[in-house]
Formats: sequence, C-alpha cells, structure tokens
Amino acid sequence: MANKNDFTPEEWTKVLESIIAAGIAVSAVDPSGWWGTLKEAAAGTPALAAAKRDPNSNELIKAAVADFERSNDGSILAMRERFAQAEPTECVQRSLASLREVSAIVDIKAPDEAAAFKTWLREISQKVAEAAVEGSFLGFGGVRVSDAETATLRDISKALGMAS
Repeated sequence: MANKNDFTPEEWTKVLESIIAAGIAVSAVDPSGWWGTLKEAAAGTPALAAAKRDPNSNELIKAAVADFERSNDGSILAMRERFAQAEPTECVQRSLASLREVSAIVDIKAPDEAAAFKTWLREISQKVAEAAVEGSFLGFGGVRVSDAETATLRDISKALGMAS
C-alpha cells in the first residue's frame, strides 16, 4: 500500500497539486461566469469527502486527501496563486502537464494503486465539468458539459494514460 513515505517531498507535492489540476483544467477551458465558476470550484470538495468515507478508497487516495485537507506548507496556496496569474489557456496546459507528470510518478511509485488514483482524478474533473450549465441565459438553455469541456476531459484522460 502506497503512502506519502513512498514519495519524495517534491513528488508528494505534485500528487497534492494534481487534485487541484484535475479541476482547474476543466474549469479554465470554458469559464462559466461568476456563479458557474463558484459551483465548479466547489465541485471537487465532495469527491474529497467521499474518498475519505469510502472504505474502498486505496491508501494513496486517502493519504493524498488527508494531506490536501491539512496542507499548511504553502504548496497548495502557491499552486493556486500560480494558476491565478495565468490566462485560461495556460491554466489548462499547466494542469495537463501536472497530470501527465503525476501519472508517471504514481505509475512508478505506486503501481498497484496508480489506476485507481488516476480514475479518481478523472472523476474530479468530470464532477467539475458537470457542476455548472454552460451557455445558459438567466438559467435557461445551455448544456451540462460544453464541447470544450468534453475535449478537455479527453485530454485529461490522455494525460493520465487512460482510455477516454
């Protein structure tokens, strides 16, 4: 069972950052306005809570969630600030690069748990994509997941080495 001790501090920071990157990639590709952005930003939180409660969550997911929730070393804040300064297209590219990197790391450091961890990250992305209706006017019309978000979800799957 993989846990934080199986990773270098730099690798573990990347594991934690991947939780944010999974949501940012989708949120940034098709901004949903102020309210939609808030919904998308909050959409990943239930995935963290569910992973904590799920008896089937593997140790890597549980360790990442626990550290993510109590992260006070500034790494998560630094990542958020780095993304806040970037244009949406750059946020997507940085997120995909982060996910590719963490995919390679967990494949090497936690091969038995890598697939489940990557599936969990992809599920976070899906929840963010579905959090707000895209292209609506005053709550009418629109679609749950835009074409741009669908394409980014495919890119996320590829970045994680998964079939889309």
